[in-house]
Amino acid sequence: MANEGERRMLFDIRGRRKNVVRVVYALLALLMGVSLLFVLGPAPLSDLFGSDATDGSANAKPFEEQAARIERELKKNPEDPGLLLNLTRARTNVANQLSTVNPETGEAALTPESRAELEKAGIAWEEYVKATDEPSPSGAQLTSGNFFRLAQTSRTPAEVEANMNAAAAAQQIVVDKRPSSGALGTLAAYRFFSFEYDEGKKLVQKATKIAPTQFERENLGKEMAQIEANARAMQKQFAEFEKASQSQGKQTLENPLGLGGAALGE
Repeated sequence: MANEGERRMLFDIRGRRKNVVRVVYALLALLMGVSLLFVLGPAPLSDLFGSDATDGSANAKPFEEQAARIERELKKNPEDPGLLLNLTRARTNVANQLSTVNPETGEAALTPESRAELEKAGIAWEEYVKATDEPSPSGAQLTSGNFFRLAQTSRTPAEVEANMNAAAAAQQIVVDKRPSSGALGTLAAYRFFSFEYDEGKKLVQKATKIAPTQFERENLGKEMAQIEANARAMQKQFAEFEKASQSQGKQTLENPLGLGGAALGE
C-alpha cells in the first residue's frame, strides 16, 4: 500500500476531454446518489466502511484471515455452498474496512485494494449461486450492493453495464424471496441503470402497489421517475463517449460513473 497521502485518479480527466468528463461526473453523481439510499439505507457510512486507510487495514486483518481459512477449506470442498457464501461475506467485510470515508463530506470511496476485494466477493457469490438451489436473500442483498459499488467505479460503459446486470440478478433473488416496496424499488433502479426501461416501469408499478402509505407511494413514484430520466441521460452520455472513443481510434474509454470516488488510494 502506498504512503499516506498518495492518490491516483481512477479516471483520467486530463487532456481535451476533461471538461466533458467533469460534466458527466456531475450528472451521474445525482443519478447514482438517489439509488444509493435504496442500497445502503440511512446508516452512517462510517459503520460500513473503514474511517481511514491505517485503521481500515488493521480492522480488515481478521476478515482477511477468515477468508484465507475459508479458501483453504474450499480446496477440499470447492462446491460447498456454505463456504462460498461465507467467503462472499468475508471478502465484503475486508472491502468495507479497506474503503475510506471523507470525514468532512461523508462520501465513501473504494481504494484499489477494497475494489479488488469486492471483485473477489463477486466471484465467490457467482460460484455460490451455481452450487445452491436456494440462494440466500440476505447474501443476495449484500451482493447486489457490492456490484452496484463496482459499477460506480468501473472504467468503461461495458463494465458498468456488466456490473449493473449482476447487481440486478442478485437483487432479483431478494425480490423473489422477500418482496417489498424497497426491494422492488431497488431492482427497478438497477433495471433502469441497465437500460431495461419497460421492466423497470413494471417493477415500479408493483412497488407502488405494496408501499404501505400514500406518502411512500408518491415519493417512490417521484424518485423512480427521476432515476429513469437520469438513466436515459446516462445511456445517451455512454453512446457519446463510445462515439468519441471510436473517432479517436481507442479501444477503451474512461467511464465517468462514480459518486465522489474518483480519487483512490494506492
